[in-house]
Amino acid sequence: MTFTDSIATCFKKYATFDGTASVSEFWWFFLFQVLVTFAARMLGSNLNLIVSLAILLPAIAVGCRRLHDTDRSGWLQLLWFIPIIGWIVLVVFWVQDGKANRYGAAG
Repeated sequence: MTFTDSIATCFKKYATFDGTASVSEFWWFFLFQVLVTFAARMLGSNLNLIVSLAILLPAIAVGCRRLHDTDRSGWLQLLWFIPIIGWIVLVVFWVQDGKANRYGAAG
């Protein structure tokens, strides 16, 4: 999946938490999120707040679908609230290859 395909897919599935997301879909959208948030932060705090809120739900949704692709529950994203250790665990889960699982075919 290309950079633009990933962004289009994530916004098309804005709040879709079922199904799976490929590694490339997740990481391309993650890169988009970082770049857009950085640019918005440079332009002002109000714009940064608006942009962050606009991409929050699709970011959570693609993270959930990515965890589904590794045959894990999307609820594991709550590990994000555990500093350092939770973040490392989530990144390890997100970089793993997809598997055929109960959530759908491997992405």
